[in-house]
Amino acid sequence: PVRKKSRTFYSAEQLEELEKMFQEDHYPDNEKRREIAAVVGVTPQRIMVWFQNRRAKWRKSEKLSVKGNKKCPTSSA
Repeated sequence: PVRKKSRTFYSAEQLEELEKMFQEDHYPDNEKRREIAAVVGVTPQRIMVWFQNRRAKWRKSEKLSVKGNKKCPTSSA
């Protein structure tokens, strides 16, 4: 039977570091992922998945903010 991977829980410090890296680059290459993994203390595979999920969250928030701006245009009356 195929075992599902256990969920990775990140500490506040790890998340802070990951968010900082995400602000610099949304698509880190393989070498950059290895560097981040070494700093954060998890595997490069976990870093790849974290970035995939973070990009999805980012795209969703971008989409919502665009939709919100169209629905409620700011009028200076």
